[in-house]
Amino acid sequence: MLSFPRAGGPRSAALWKVLIKERGLQMLNKKTVDDLNVKGKKVLVRCDFNVPLKDGEITDNSRISAALPTIKKLLGDGGRVILCSHLGKPKGPDASATLKPVAKRLSELLGQNVAFAADDAVVGENAKKAVEALKDGEAVLLENTRFRKEESKNGEAFSKDLASLADIYVDDAFGSSHRAHCSTVGVTEFVKESAVGYLMEKEIKFLGNAVNNPIRPFAAVLGGAKVSDKINVINNLLEKVDMLIIGGGMAYTFLKAQGFGVGNSLLEEDKVEYAKQMIEKAKEKGVKFLLPIDTVVVKEFKNDAEFKTVGSDKIEDGWMGVDIGEKTRDLFIDALKGVKTAVWNGPMGVFEFSNFAKGTIAVASALAEVDGTTIIGGGDSAAAVNQLGFAGKMTHISTGGGASLEFLEGIELPGVAAVQDK
Repeated sequence: MLSFPRAGGPRSAALWKVLIKERGLQMLNKKTVDDLNVKGKKVLVRCDFNVPLKDGEITDNSRISAALPTIKKLLGDGGRVILCSHLGKPKGPDASATLKPVAKRLSELLGQNVAFAADDAVVGENAKKAVEALKDGEAVLLENTRFRKEESKNGEAFSKDLASLADIYVDDAFGSSHRAHCSTVGVTEFVKESAVGYLMEKEIKFLGNAVNNPIRPFAAVLGGAKVSDKINVINNLLEKVDMLIIGGGMAYTFLKAQGFGVGNSLLEEDKVEYAKQMIEKAKEKGVKFLLPIDTVVVKEFKNDAEFKTVGSDKIEDGWMGVDIGEKTRDLFIDALKGVKTAVWNGPMGVFEFSNFAKGTIAVASALAEVDGTTIIGGGDSAAAVNQLGFAGKMTHISTGGGASLEFLEGIELPGVAAVQDK
């Protein structure tokens, strides 16, 4: 059986075509950068450069590195590349949210200079001059798109401003594709040609085919703090998976739904009835539904707090659950043996605290051993596998937290829908 290459392995277009043909994957019905003739043309590329900064220095290059294949392709084909992105949530021009550090790091990673168009209007005179100065195979990075307040409102004026710079638009920002903003949706109405980049294409293929065309058995592992964040994801996945594993803070609402006391653990009282309905739906659909059978509890929310492990039906008042227990770890690890497709979104406990990261480590370790396709759904799960050193053993780590969740819900993402079909 043909296996997907692990992260860091070969990523040639020829290999992807073989994989798609061999596995019968659904082809993305959107124009891609491979369909474009960009020689001598100005190409506006929406990237996701929303990188973590500390004292003005970038602390993680992952999102910049993820955009490199598309940028290199367009530059290599003689395009005049205009890059744009948001960074943080400024309400207008804000020196602490400038993309200047990104231009510097991108230049280093590309091995060629990427000019930075310092311009609080994003598409002001300075930006226009920088774009006009571009030659074939050169790139410029615009200032933070959220320096324009209308960006998040998908305003027509800013959409037109962005479109006025380019002949072609490429969206490679999966992490922002669930938002209908000027730079992800509005701009497409005013350019003649649009396409998705390699990162966007890869995200849609992996997530789309994992959910809609999985090799079975298909398991989903959901964690994180709140049931409310994943209501539609749970409902949608129960229509598709063979097994659903629930851990993290959201598990306590399901334990409450079974009639157990949860002490001071995270609980959404208004979602208990919904949790009951989902447990019942799993039974009706014949889906194996696993919840923690024991849990690590503390009285104080800190890493060096006194802790003990109790049965999930024996959490006392004054104690709160912070991780799955040893018996649950063994249960989940054993359950994941033999699955062929697995999707994971959300940690099993407070993994930021080393004493309560064992559950998350156990699940990451089990998924790393899966002989099949393993997809990490962005956000905290992606941070966990990166921090814990399992990234290289997963098939695909999504760059979009909210976007991957909405994709798993079955929602059409505005940023994907806006791009032209083939």
